[in-house]
Amino acid sequence: MSLPAPIPLLAPILLLAAAALALRRPGPRPGALPRLAEAAALTALALAGAGVVQLVTHGPATLGLGAGAGLIVLRLDAIGATVTLLVAFVGWVVVRYARSYLDGEPREGAFHGLLLATLAAVLLLAQAGSLVLLAAGFVAVGTALRRLLLFYPARAEARRAAAKFTLVWTAGDAAIWLAAALLWIAYGTTDLAALAQAAQAGLPPAAQAAAGLLVLAAALKTAAFPLHGWLTEVMEAPTPVSALLHAGIINAGGVALIRTADLIQASPGAMAALVMMGGLTALFGAVVMLTQSAVKTALAWSTVSQMGFMLLQCGLGLWALALFHIIAHSLYKAHAFLAAGGAVRAVAAIRAPGPVAVPGVGAVAQAFALALALYAAAALAFGLIAGPKSAQALALGAILIFGVAYLVAQGLADAAPRVLTRRTVLASAGATLAYFGFQLLAQALWGAHLPKAPVPGALEWALIVLAILSFGMIAVAQALFPLWAHHPAAAGLRVHLANGLYLNAVLDRLIGGLRAGKPM
Repeated sequence: MSLPAPIPLLAPILLLAAAALALRRPGPRPGALPRLAEAAALTALALAGAGVVQLVTHGPATLGLGAGAGLIVLRLDAIGATVTLLVAFVGWVVVRYARSYLDGEPREGAFHGLLLATLAAVLLLAQAGSLVLLAAGFVAVGTALRRLLLFYPARAEARRAAAKFTLVWTAGDAAIWLAAALLWIAYGTTDLAALAQAAQAGLPPAAQAAAGLLVLAAALKTAAFPLHGWLTEVMEAPTPVSALLHAGIINAGGVALIRTADLIQASPGAMAALVMMGGLTALFGAVVMLTQSAVKTALAWSTVSQMGFMLLQCGLGLWALALFHIIAHSLYKAHAFLAAGGAVRAVAAIRAPGPVAVPGVGAVAQAFALALALYAAAALAFGLIAGPKSAQALALGAILIFGVAYLVAQGLADAAPRVLTRRTVLASAGATLAYFGFQLLAQALWGAHLPKAPVPGALEWALIVLAILSFGMIAVAQALFPLWAHHPAAAGLRVHLANGLYLNAVLDRLIGGLRAGKPM
């Protein structure tokens, strides 16, 4: 017998109540409110954990409110329970960190209230079982996050970042609402489970358009190229905001795609758009990240790249791996932002390193050959154990192995000590085995709840080959870059890349630059 409602539903209600209390004392030294905020976040985490137990012991649970086009559905299933637990855990860590980080701030109480309200909105979004609730959750997240981005309203840079965020996020909201309206016209429902079942029979024109709008919304929510600029400028907000944004909120676009996976996969055009946008964003973000000198800015560009790669995974139909990527990226990026200050101090205390080993053309060629041979052997071994993999999964592994090849090239450089060579080879073998191991784990946890990767046709094969060649050429160029880094052309290219090819400046002109936004 299933329980009447998902237990994690209580988490956003509790957080909103605590947020209301905190906002009543917005000034400095708000007494016990920081401890109350942490207690509320910890309780929300416990409720998320209880939801996992409820799912295992009683099966999925659903709560529906309203009817017709305004139907609101909350659903506890394998995907919702996973995302809820992830968001609750990251949220608790961020709230705990904020207790000391914001201690003594003039608007400390207001910050805790806004942070809890934002976390509540994300948790509600994670449990959405209908497009109406999903869209409403995105609106709530955007409203609360904008207030956090303007926590220091006197800063012109903060106002500019908030203006960009509002512009892009609101456009994504509009796309989701329009998609919901089109799906209501096509199927007479906005329930995600019903839409998934209906999509198996094919998509009428209205549903095809809705799939495209959902892809557009996801691209806007995940800061995909070329409207990525708002994400790289939110450093003006307090560090806990950056951690929550980069570790949880930015993934919401990917969660929306995974929630509508059956619908998206029924549209070849939508899948192709995800591959092209995701691949371009991943490559662009990774290249620009390497040119950044500020730690947090480099982390922001890393997020742009990682979100692009997640969109690529969705476009290839590797939905379970995309969800695993969201989890891994959230945990890593939350730790990276919150530990950034300590990492800078640790690096500054290290004695200056010796000369860097630069691999030549021969070493790079050997590294790529070794990495590909290692990957082929691992793919064959796992194929014999767990069955053959899809073409998309093998292609994604080949893309990932190019990063391994870059690592191996450092160890094969003539000046590299033997210990470095040995460690890079072992690390490469570990990364290769981990890819297939994590793929099996993701499939075991969520594969039954998500569509399988489609059999590739001519368009899919063309996109797969294009993605492999693009990532391969960038990896080779990155490995060989030290050989021509001192050329004047390389120095100029580095300047252009460090500025993100000035795409952000173009957006600044369009929205009024530093005049965008007003102090609150």
